[in-house]
Amino acid sequence: MTETKAREQSASSDLHKVGLSMTKLKVSGLPRNYQLFHEALFGQNRNIATEIAALGANPSQAMLDDIGLKYHLVSHCGLVADKSQADAVRMLREVGEQLAEGLRRKQSFMRTVETVKHSVTGDATQSLASFSAEMDFLNASLSNLLLYETELTEKLRGEMEKLETLEKGTAVARAAASTDRITGLPNQVALLSRLTELYDGDEIPSAALILIDIDDFRLFNSKYGPQPANMLLKKLGALFRKTIKKDDFVARMGNDDFGFLFSNVGLDVARTIAARLRSSVEETMVYSTSDKTDPGRVTVSVGIALSSDAPSPARLLANAQAALASAQSNRRQPLQIYARAS
Repeated sequence: MTETKAREQSASSDLHKVGLSMTKLKVSGLPRNYQLFHEALFGQNRNIATEIAALGANPSQAMLDDIGLKYHLVSHCGLVADKSQADAVRMLREVGEQLAEGLRRKQSFMRTVETVKHSVTGDATQSLASFSAEMDFLNASLSNLLLYETELTEKLRGEMEKLETLEKGTAVARAAASTDRITGLPNQVALLSRLTELYDGDEIPSAALILIDIDDFRLFNSKYGPQPANMLLKKLGALFRKTIKKDDFVARMGNDDFGFLFSNVGLDVARTIAARLRSSVEETMVYSTSDKTDPGRVTVSVGIALSSDAPSPARLLANAQAALASAQSNRRQPLQIYARAS
């Protein structure tokens, strides 16, 4: 059985387990719920599973979403933006109502002023006591208006602070949703965003997308456990960050895949970069083992695709994935370039 086939079967088995768990708890089959339960069953943070279990059978969607938001799951990023937008709209509506009430009070005060004015100028025989009462009434009305204006100013200041807090919270959530928790690198969401930006202009600039997969990583994880596997991913992330230039981009795609985006490069340069990345891993990444059949070295497979061969971000990613799959299936040629003819 090939490694690719084994991965497909394992992924199918994992998805089946996720589905069974969701069905048992009567959880809706929303995509974000699938990711939440996948993280609970197979992720590194066991607190997610504990918090879901504490909800009991048939948990509400709001409770599940709160857990997803708490742990910054990528699938819940949109919920943060939606909640922030709803809160902002509510705050602005309340501000509008308060301003309208302030305008109504000002108009009422102006009518009072006009009434007092007509009363004073229209009755020449008005007594001093009566005039003084009119002024007291006018002063009281003005004091009430000023008090409301002061309170309104404080409320508006408070609402603006809330909006700023929401904006900062949204920014933090977006950053967390686009960052891989293990390596600290950007994640697949961030890479897809970069690819979309690449194709935003009228002309597609020359760029290369390189995907790297750790050979036999699932076997390494099963043999040595998740902690050494995560340490390996962290070391690779640090190595890749040091290897590329400042303007280049690297992301952890998920599991054992990393993606690199290099701008303004052609095929020859892309091949050279990919070979350098591969050799840097295989020459640097060594782990200790007591297994005589295990050499303790990390090897990788590499797939390359060029933007000149892809009319869209999705096509570029698919081309790179096809090249990577070809490299994975042929260990004697672990670096493959997508060719349009293929």
